[in-house]
Amino acid sequence: MMIQKVLVFTLLLGLMSISAQESKENSLKISGSAEVYYQFDTNNPENNTRPGFVYSHHRNNEININLAFIKANYETENLRANLALATGTYMNANYSEEQGVLKNIYEANVGFKISRHKNIWIDAGVFPSHIGFESAVVKDNWTLTRSIAAENSPYFETGAKITYTTDSGKWLMSALVVNGWQRIQQVDGNSVPSFGHQLTYTPNEKLTLNSSSFIGNDRPDSIRQMRYFHNLYGIYKINKQWAVRAGFDIGAEQKTKGSDSYNIWYTPVLIAKYSPTEKFSIAARGEYYHDKYGVKIATGTENGFQTFGYSLNADYQILPNLLWRTEIKNLNSRDALFMNRNKEFERNSFTTVTSLSVYF
Repeated sequence: MMIQKVLVFTLLLGLMSISAQESKENSLKISGSAEVYYQFDTNNPENNTRPGFVYSHHRNNEININLAFIKANYETENLRANLALATGTYMNANYSEEQGVLKNIYEANVGFKISRHKNIWIDAGVFPSHIGFESAVVKDNWTLTRSIAAENSPYFETGAKITYTTDSGKWLMSALVVNGWQRIQQVDGNSVPSFGHQLTYTPNEKLTLNSSSFIGNDRPDSIRQMRYFHNLYGIYKINKQWAVRAGFDIGAEQKTKGSDSYNIWYTPVLIAKYSPTEKFSIAARGEYYHDKYGVKIATGTENGFQTFGYSLNADYQILPNLLWRTEIKNLNSRDALFMNRNKEFERNSFTTVTSLSVYF
């Protein structure tokens, strides 16, 4: 396993050295990001870990690194490739099922253009998920922490996809074959790949509409339970100061192998952002997550996971590549799900978070 790590890091260092001699076309670029955060949950759990359905910024009452990565991107007219290695509490939580050096692969993919006259690409490897409007990278999001919807749908996926973008750039269409629900390696005993689609419509710079799906099984064949999931969202920039994002996810999974009955879960989310100046912005979020039967968030309680969430954050762009963010958030559940310091369960979880992120 140590040999694998050496090979991966050697490859990254090799790409970085090439950048010093990169061509006039600037085909190779090196970028990166790092986010340091501090979070306090008023329940103050004894193990200093947020509830199990939280994967980003999930450590409590300590200064820590959420995500830090360095990325090499190579792109020409007909070829593109990405390699990014990462560390942080985000990686620990989201890659817990992966083995060895795979735990540090944030992105690793290669793609090539298959048409001379049309923008059609085939990409394969590990790449960011085609589902949702929230990213693992803090600067790409309007809020500091992620919605429950984002935390419990894939952040990354491994497989192959074919993508077509129209000449006008208004339509993007993609079909995918992946190794399951947020996985690099297929689940042991699972012999069937999963599938997905993405359709994005951007008629102008103000509006984006997106439809994405996942169809597959994330268990061994012996206990196969088909999962059908759809993500729908829209982004509308009203003017220079105001913008809104709205999303709705719904999923269905077989109750047992071969069953005609399904467990349903769904989640709406709405985010509004106000930017009075170029450097300062405020964002408010409201969300609800309904998973009574514990498909994604198992609780063992009578009503399962039925939780409302509200958050408000303020951002200040200190430098062009240095962002300071602060957020307050409250989650309110129908059942008492959140453990406090005395190992008692509460219905509410109130947190304050602040983070400092740099990117280049």
